[in-house]
Amino acid sequence: MGNPGMSSDQPAPGQRLGPFTLEHLLGQGGFAWVFSARRDDGKSFAVKVLKPRYASDPPFETRFRQEAAFAAQLQHPNIIHIEEVGAEGGLAYFAMDLYPESLAGRLQPDATLPEAAAVGVMLGVTAALAFAHEREVIHRDIKPDNILLAPDGSGVLTDFGIARAVSGYVQATGFMMTIGTPAYISPEQAQGRPLDGRTDLYSLGITLYRTVTGEVPFKSRDWFELARMHVEDRPEPPRNRRPELSKRLERIILRLLAKHPNDRYPSATALLEDLRDVAERTRDTSDIPVPEGYLRDSKAVSGEGEEKKSWWKMW
Repeated sequence: MGNPGMSSDQPAPGQRLGPFTLEHLLGQGGFAWVFSARRDDGKSFAVKVLKPRYASDPPFETRFRQEAAFAAQLQHPNIIHIEEVGAEGGLAYFAMDLYPESLAGRLQPDATLPEAAAVGVMLGVTAALAFAHEREVIHRDIKPDNILLAPDGSGVLTDFGIARAVSGYVQATGFMMTIGTPAYISPEQAQGRPLDGRTDLYSLGITLYRTVTGEVPFKSRDWFELARMHVEDRPEPPRNRRPELSKRLERIILRLLAKHPNDRYPSATALLEDLRDVAERTRDTSDIPVPEGYLRDSKAVSGEGEEKKSWWKMW
């Protein structure tokens, strides 16, 4: 009798893919499963396996393997190392370094990290983004699930390949597929606008907000309403939810959550400088610009009594 939690097309523990033997399911997303696996030489890895509905689409499967191979070239201490990209038995996969814990796992259920620990995680992720953005690579799906935790407490970013594969597939085929996670998407993603590295900074701001407050700033079961909130609504200041947070970290988060990219940090490198100053307490960071009204309790961007702008015409 099969495992009731396992779909009939899901790879099973003990199955081999190239030199890897799958051991147990670590997690899954919309496009792929992730298994722990052991290579023939005894070393452990995480193996991401593309789900059959996408593996059976040759253009998507090709892009998946191409982008996984591209991601393998991003050699940085805070970007997951991809060991091998392959296909076997109709399954496309790539093997990467195995980390025992993700930020998402650390934050379940509704947990938070102390400020110093959160900043430590984000220093690694921001360094990874600075490295990728300098090479004109945008992640597009920054969230706790895609941040692994290194032994020193820094964050290690994963899943560059999936985001790029989906983006390229959409551009090449015109087929509509969702890129990003609704609770973490930037206003420009919600509006279908052109993206640059600053979209990752917004999503990183949502991630940091969730990490230190226990909640994302915007919640709705309706995707359209959630998209509107990202574009129109002010986030509640993090210290309203967690008064023990420093004003310096709050200002960083609120700048990251600016609605227009021009009002955020201009680059991950600039953000990295401020995060280091927070970690080392070398300045009070009161000069960090915060979008107008973000430190008030009112949540509507337009303000009480003002005419609200249609969110799809805001810029």
